[in-house]
Amino acid sequence: QVQVVESGGGLVQPGGSLRLSCVASRIAFRGYVMGWYRQSPGKQRELVAFITSSSSTVYAGSVKGRFTISRDNAKNTVYLQMNSLKPEDTAVYYCNTYPADPPSWGQGTQVTVSS
Repeated sequence: QVQVVESGGGLVQPGGSLRLSCVASRIAFRGYVMGWYRQSPGKQRELVAFITSSSSTVYAGSVKGRFTISRDNAKNTVYLQMNSLKPEDTAVYYCNTYPADPPSWGQGTQVTVSS
């Protein structure tokens, strides 16, 4: 199973930007589809975006045009650039393979969008 470590979260004002990073290990990273997910209090975890081994991308409708997922296979790292952040983007953000491997959830990184 993949082991992941997410970082880059924080407190940001509405309209601001953050860049999340996720370093993955224990897998042949370049061959895996990787995804970013998020979970807000009282809600189920949801898919934000995923990126294929050939760097094709898919986004949830709520973030399309504002978020960009990318990967660096040499660093076993997947990124999530988040622009034009809104209060409703507040959540714990996680990375995992896509489809997600349940035992592989990491600690996540908290993103709070508030003035």
